[in-house]
Amino acid sequence: MASLKVPANVPLPEEDAEQLHKAFKGWGTNEGMIISILAHRNATQRSFIRAVYAANYNKDLLKELDRELSGDFERAVMLWTFEPAERDAYLAKESTKMFTKNNWVLVEVACTRSALEFFSAKQAYQARYKTSLEEDVAYHTSGDIRKLLVPLVSTFRYDGDEVNMVLARSEAKILHQKIEEKAYADDDLIRILTTRSKAQISATLNHYKNNFGTSMTKYLKEHSENEYIQLLKAVIKCLTYPEKYFEKVLRQAINKLGTDEWGLTRVVTTRAEFDMERIKEEYLRRNSVPLDRAIAKDTHGDYENILLALLGHDHA
Repeated sequence: MASLKVPANVPLPEEDAEQLHKAFKGWGTNEGMIISILAHRNATQRSFIRAVYAANYNKDLLKELDRELSGDFERAVMLWTFEPAERDAYLAKESTKMFTKNNWVLVEVACTRSALEFFSAKQAYQARYKTSLEEDVAYHTSGDIRKLLVPLVSTFRYDGDEVNMVLARSEAKILHQKIEEKAYADDDLIRILTTRSKAQISATLNHYKNNFGTSMTKYLKEHSENEYIQLLKAVIKCLTYPEKYFEKVLRQAINKLGTDEWGLTRVVTTRAEFDMERIKEEYLRRNSVPLDRAIAKDTHGDYENILLALLGHDHA
């Protein structure tokens, strides 16, 4: 369930485009107008607004926003205004560049999206960057991390609920054996985590915990200083409990000495239309403070306003 509040009587895209055009004119940009429109429109509506804006004013709305806005507020508005597949493609590209390299974001995009959403992101990636995500990930990684990430971004998982319990039992044994041997980059371990459906992996990990007395992630925690093992844990968390993964990203972003605005912006803009309600519940459970209050305490101005609007707690 999305937390995004879309007004009951949404204006036509033509009206929204006209109001945005006015917001850019004059001496100063009307940031409040931008938030009141874009933060209250779903992905389809935002796409229509962009198309109408281009047709009526012969300008790209994203380029206008880039020209008129700045800082964390600009990044939040830009990421939000992208179509979801286009946004994931952008995030993945940033994650393979030398100076913004972030293997965790690649895991996040590959493992928390549905099979079709991730496939669409890879199509958008090719259209926009004229390379494939797979070749860029392979080029920018090495060793065990490459061995894990390349199949992870190459997969098209079965997305249904059907589970093979016999397979779950046998693959739980395989995983346990590899973990016992500390063979964390074993081919079978990587094959299971990168190709099986989310439902199948959940069943396998349940068998693992029931049969061997501890969860696979708990065992990996003891060896967590290694980046590869950290990524392995992130893969499991993103596939099985994405709300716990995102809660941790938000908690670390907010509690960091100096807020990690990129982590905060990324999670709020990518999850607002998907599973933000579950993430908010998890955040409250884990921190005893509502997420909107934690964000309001840590941010200010237009940046605070857009994040709260996307959480469904704006001042409007």
